Order: sequence, then C-alpha cells, then structure tokens
Amino acid sequence: MEQLEENVADGPDLRQFLRTLRTFWRSITSVVLIAVICAFGWTFTQQPLYAASASGLVIASGADTAALALSGDSLAKSRAISYKSIAATRTVAERVREDLKLDASAEQILGQLEVGLPTGTAEVRLSITNSDPVLAQKTANAWVDALAEQVTEIESGFAGGSSNDDSIVRLVPLVDAEVPTAPVSPNTKLAIALGAVLGLAFGVGYALLRQHLDRRVRSVEDLEKLGTTVIGTIPLDPRLVNNRTVVDTGALDHDDRASHPFAEALRELRTNLTYVDVDKPARVILVTSSVPGEGKSSVAANLAIAIASTGRPTILIDADLRRPVVTDVFGLPGGAGLTDVLSHHATLDDVLQPYGPIPSLSILAAGRIPPNPSELLGSQAMLTLLEDMSRDALVLIDAPPLLPVTDAAVLSNFVDGVLVAVKADSTSTDEVAKSLSNLHKVGARVLGFVLNQVPTKGARAANYGYYGQYYYASEEPQADATKKAKPSRRLKNAVPVQAPMRTVEPQTATFGHVDGNASEATYIPADAEFDDVLTSRAGMRHLRR
Repeated sequence: MEQLEENVADGPDLRQFLRTLRTFWRSITSVVLIAVICAFGWTFTQQPLYAASASGLVIASGADTAALALSGDSLAKSRAISYKSIAATRTVAERVREDLKLDASAEQILGQLEVGLPTGTAEVRLSITNSDPVLAQKTANAWVDALAEQVTEIESGFAGGSSNDDSIVRLVPLVDAEVPTAPVSPNTKLAIALGAVLGLAFGVGYALLRQHLDRRVRSVEDLEKLGTTVIGTIPLDPRLVNNRTVVDTGALDHDDRASHPFAEALRELRTNLTYVDVDKPARVILVTSSVPGEGKSSVAANLAIAIASTGRPTILIDADLRRPVVTDVFGLPGGAGLTDVLSHHATLDDVLQPYGPIPSLSILAAGRIPPNPSELLGSQAMLTLLEDMSRDALVLIDAPPLLPVTDAAVLSNFVDGVLVAVKADSTSTDEVAKSLSNLHKVGARVLGFVLNQVPTKGARAANYGYYGQYYYASEEPQADATKKAKPSRRLKNAVPVQAPMRTVEPQTATFGHVDGNASEATYIPADAEFDDVLTSRAGMRHLRR
C-alpha cells in the first residue's frame, strides 16, 4: 500500500493537467478547428467512389436424401472458401475485362475488387468500387458470371466446358448488383470526426509541451516550489495605466468597486507582514524584484500607504539610485534626498518629505544619482541612517532589481527582511531562483514573495487562486444618504492605491490587574475591521488576566 501511494504521488498531477488545459484552451480549440477545416477541405479534393455489390451461392448437386443434403452443404461451404481465392485471380479479371470490353488492365480491375465470405454460409460476396456508379454495377454482375464460369470449368475437370451437369459443385448468381446512388468515399462525417480527434490530440500535446517549456510564473505553486512563501497577491487592476503613479489620496470611495480588490490585497499583505515573525517583527523592509518591469516601486509605494493609513509612522526610501521613480509616483519634487544625506551634504530633516494626504507617511527621495551606487548603499553611513529611522518608524526601501545590479543584495545585509516582487505571467522561475540564490549567498532574510499583477478574470485567475474580483462584483451598491462627496481630483495617468479611512493618533488605555495594580499602554487604533477585532480581543484578554 505504501508503494502504491508513492507511485500515485510521483505520477502526473491531474490538477496541473486540468490547469494546463484551462490555460491553453484557446490554443487547443484553434488547433481542433484547423484540423476539422482541413479534414473537411480534404474531402472536396477526393474523387467520389461508388460501391456496387453482387453475390453468388455455392451449391452441391445430387442431394436426394437428408444425409446427402447435409454432406452437400458442408461441401459447398468448404468450396466457397476456395472460390473466394479464385475470384481474386487474374484469370477471372481477364474474363470480366473481355466481357465488358474495358480499357483498364486486369491489375487495375483487381484493385477495385473486394471479396467477402459471410460466416456460416456458402455465399461469395463481391464488391466493386469505381468512380462510375453504372460501371461499378456492371462490373460486379460480370464478375459473378465470370467466377461461375471459372468454377464450372474447374469442377467439371476440363476447360471450356459448357454443361453444368458434369459439375458436382457449382456457383450460381444469387443477388444482382444495383446502381449505387451515394458515394462510399470520401466519408465526410468520418473525416471530420478523425480530424477533430487528431486536432484534439495535437492541441493537448502542444499545450503540454508549451507548459513544460514555458518557465514563467503561472501559479502560486510555482513560487512555493522555490522554498519561499507567497505572502501577498496584488491583482491586476483594470485602471492601471502606469505602474509608477498613484491616485492623489483622499477618503476611501466605497462606490468605486474597482478599487476594492486592490485595496483588500494591500490590507492582506500588510496583515501577513505582521505575522511573519511575531517575536521579531521587521522594522526595515527591502522591496526588490528579479528584473525591471515587475512593479516593485508600485508595490513599495502602495504598501507604504497601506501601513501608514493605520496611523503607524512609515518612511519610504527610494534606494534605486540608478532609475529613481518614487517621487514621480507620489508627485513630489526630486531634488535632494538619500545620496545627499549619506554624503553629509544635507540632514535627514532637510530632505524628508511628508506626504500630505497621509501625515504618518514620509518619503525620502533618491537624490542626485551617484557614480558608485553599490558602494554608497553598502556604506556604514547607510547602516547608521537605517538604524536611526527605524527607531521611530517602519522603513520601506525601494531597491533596484537583483539580477541586473548588486545594489539590492548589498543593501539586504542592513535590513530585517526582503520582499521580492514577482510579476505574474512574466517573470520566469529561473530568474526568481537566481534572485533567491543571490540573496541567500549574502545571508539575507527573505520574508516572502509578493505576486504582482495577478489576473482577476478567466482561467488565469483560477491558476493563481484569486477570487476577490468575483466577490466584490457580486455585491449590490448600498445607498447612503449621509455620505459626503469625495474628491475626484486625480493625477495624470493615475492608478489606484489604498486610501486611508481616517488619520488617527496614539491613545492611552488603563488596564487593571488581579493584584489591584494598574498599568497604562499606548496603542494605535487600526482602520481595517480585522485589525479592530484583533485589538479588541487583545484588550479583552488583558482585562480577563
């Protein structure tokens, strides 16, 4: 039993097979349609062939008694087997050719013949296939007559005999052939059916081969096989025009359903980061990717907004000193930034820019692009700066991709954890594996993958296990007469991000203990309902103690 279970586990994954069919169903359908069309077109290129059938019966004479009749029947059946072979001889074909005065050779006429012997009978059935239905009918009848003459000559013991009395066994015509009205070839229905079957086989084979050769990330399982957990999936929002711009943040518009899956995915990522390591929570997080174009800057910007919207002080650093984009994302001026602080040309307070819509979020621009980004990011000044900022805020770092340059790998030694953004249906598993290898070589702590731009509709969405779009799409709009108008001002080429529900300030609560003493604790109320529930339950448990 254990061996059987191992064999089943090592066998092909049915779910993976079905996922492949669901992913490439358009290609499979196209191949099947092409095969059916080709099969249907092939039938028009073939010359129609008609089949006419005639038969003769072998009988034994002299059956005066029942015993002789039984013996004669057995003799006739045994002779019929021999006559089947005689019917397909050149001698009989020559007789037919002479009788009908055909121009075709005996070999060509034999190619039109098919001889059958029904089981348990003394009947010899002849079928002639020809492009001319009338000629097929005449040839079938003539063949039965020619075979009967040949059998008579053989059975009578001399050639050219004209009397049947000398033959104990003879063949007599039984059924005359009729002129066929419908061709037997080509068979259009059979051709289409075979075309569909072959097309389906080729289509499935093509899908499996393409799936095997395609190394792009097509499911969460593809990333988990690399040994790291996927802690967040960011859906592909239809309003994403430019991955490096965001909406001018205001109050959350509950009527804008298109933003719900996007905002919910950011809340989920924010919550998952909280539970990655509850004993040692990360205070400095590096966001990077394998190659350019995977949306790492968008992930870092939106994650920073999601965290800061809870009231927690958050700083987003643009550490991509080769292609900085964070200030463009938030519509802030570039100018001085990180490089100026590290080179001691400016202080942190001078260059740190607050983001107006969210007071708890601050942006540190990249500054002037230096000639040596890797050395600058790996300096002691950078480590000291991160330690100072992480004392009072959560620090997110937008770093360059891992494979083109070494900046992110160098900087990963100074952070508490690394988030690797992976673009769905774009990045290959080989690229992701190489990126992880680079991080492991320097001893970096990988918090997990963030699967970005995940499809929300169709079979591809099911591949990634994403169903949030369907849930939100099924909701009915709720009327709210007291709702105030929300600002609609947006940046040019803007895309949605999570907006805060409210700005909160830290509050102090007094908790009683069973020994009669009291203590005060400072906490920040959360925006999300899930975080509210956690905070409430934590307070209740503390009161019970």
